Amino acid sequence: MLVAIESPSSVSAGLVKSRNADSLRSAFSSTRMTLQRWKSKLQVRGVIMKKVVKFGGSSLANAEQFQKVGDIIRSDESRRYVVPSAPGKRFDDDIKVTDMLYGCYDAASKGEDITEKINAIKARYYEIIKGLGLSLSLEEEFKKIDEDFRAQAGIQYAASRGEFLNGKIMAAYLGYDFVDAASVIRFDKAGNLEAEETNKLLSKKLSKSQHAVIPGFYGACADGTVKTFSRGGSDVTGSLVAKAIHADIYENWTDVSGFLVTDPRIVHNPEPIEAITYRELRELSYMGATVLHEDAIFPVRKEGIPINIRNTNSPEDKGTLIVESTCKKPKFTITGIAGKKGFCSINIEKSMMNSEIGFGRKVLQVFEDQGISFEHVPSGIDTMTVYVHQDEFEEKEQQVIAGIHRLVQPDFVEMESDLALIAVVGRGMKSQRGTAGRIFSALAHANVNVKMIDQGSSELNIIIGVENRDFEKAVRAIYDIFVLTRI
Repeated sequence: MLVAIESPSSVSAGLVKSRNADSLRSAFSSTRMTLQRWKSKLQVRGVIMKKVVKFGGSSLANAEQFQKVGDIIRSDESRRYVVPSAPGKRFDDDIKVTDMLYGCYDAASKGEDITEKINAIKARYYEIIKGLGLSLSLEEEFKKIDEDFRAQAGIQYAASRGEFLNGKIMAAYLGYDFVDAASVIRFDKAGNLEAEETNKLLSKKLSKSQHAVIPGFYGACADGTVKTFSRGGSDVTGSLVAKAIHADIYENWTDVSGFLVTDPRIVHNPEPIEAITYRELRELSYMGATVLHEDAIFPVRKEGIPINIRNTNSPEDKGTLIVESTCKKPKFTITGIAGKKGFCSINIEKSMMNSEIGFGRKVLQVFEDQGISFEHVPSGIDTMTVYVHQDEFEEKEQQVIAGIHRLVQPDFVEMESDLALIAVVGRGMKSQRGTAGRIFSALAHANVNVKMIDQGSSELNIIIGVENRDFEKAVRAIYDIFVLTRI
């Protein structure tokens, strides 16, 4: 780094003109002050980073949670851009503000009086405002919401108001600028994110603001029509903001201390994951691990920005760091275990299948024609098995079977239902021998019958198929052998 150092010209002159002790002391004192100012500037430049912090609904459910969030943000001056969700549940039987808005808009669309429902939503926000000791008024905002609901502004507009109003409160509480996401997050008319235009708008807007609050979950078309992401879309907003400002890190604060090796509903108190790569996360998210919105990965991945999953209620926990790549060795051979129930398999057998050009393409064409996506396609010399979601397949099974017979003339087709798929994911598996063997041993010991095993060339994951009834038992067996016993 090149830095312009202030030249103590007056000091040099003093040294030339005078040789007495007082002049020397004065000169050195002046020089020391100049160097201290320079050092201070360097420290500031070196320490202050840019962080984007996103807080989920549970983190902002009431005034007490807001105060926790405020303490977290103020404890680190690099936390300069904040993405809030709408207030979540305050207790188990509570209703999320977003669901309250859905109900209110539904009533408005039926021509019902929505005054009571609007007042209930208003009460939730003023409870937070009062608890924070703010003098903020949202009357104008609620007046417009009432008018827009009665004018049928759209269900996505209705859903977005939870984040919009919470963003207003957060900005007032922190003393940050408020940036309406509708002005910087751009969608096309079909509701698809326009990533490049969004990045331009965000970059331009936030370059003029050192501290800002940008509500999550929504944006707008060029004509101002509000559009939303799918549920959990505030994660995506945070990722887009991080990309636009070239953030050093994107902190995603929720009610858990990062990712766990597996589902705590299956394994009691599973180990946390300290670091995970984007590729590993993608595999686990697809198979049911849902701490982070799946689409939130891609904007920051392109920029190489790490994501840190943190716990608002335990801010001292380091959480899980999501990175492009890392030389840090994982604590265990595997990074995580995730899975889903509700699959079925279609086993196709035909002699000399392997020598028939285009056989696999023709089979998959049948599924495509019926609008059915496949999960896995393990195959042998004379067999090919297609795994699909059972609920998608059941209504069209006979059309699929007929199509397979018509296109490839198999010897026979056999189906099996009520299957589960388990993904064992880990960058550490590549350097360890016998991983698949250890999985087989663990499952055999637990009396679990393996229906399928599939491993890609990347050696990043192994997919195991078992019966639905054996799903939990299989997950526990795999966790035990790799994490608890480490055999």
